[in-house]
Amino acid sequence: MELISIPIRKPDEVNLILGQSHFIKTVEDLHEALVGAVPGIKFGLAFCEASGPALVRWSGTDEQLTDLARREMLELGAGHAFLILLRDAFPINVLPAVRSVQEVCGIYCATANPVEVIVAQIGRGRAILGVVDGSRSRAIENEAEIAERKAMLRRFGYKAG
Repeated sequence: MELISIPIRKPDEVNLILGQSHFIKTVEDLHEALVGAVPGIKFGLAFCEASGPALVRWSGTDEQLTDLARREMLELGAGHAFLILLRDAFPINVLPAVRSVQEVCGIYCATANPVEVIVAQIGRGRAILGVVDGSRSRAIENEAEIAERKAMLRRFGYKAG
């Protein structure tokens, strides 16, 4: 077994959701869930098929994000993993819809941070062991940073007042 780290390359302003699923129907069902959750959503979606022709299946509403998702998942190559790239939308707005798709087994991360995927490779395939999401914590927030966090949530409309 070989352990490798594979970065997900994306523009800084793009959010991602990386998850695990179990059936080829995932692509269509995730597409429907995303467009139902946020009208006009811009996304690219790719899914690594784990049997048969073992293709990267894909869909999306944004050509650039869809192309990027396809390329990143071909490089990742972990069976039944999926990647959703979002533009002008936050994962928090679509995660309930993504989780409700019956094929979705779990979510590894949902973030705009740089992500590296820790993968185990054996003779016949790859598995995601985990992710590195962003940077290591450097300190504990102080009172001014607490106030900024609360103000940011209100600016984004996630908290009232």
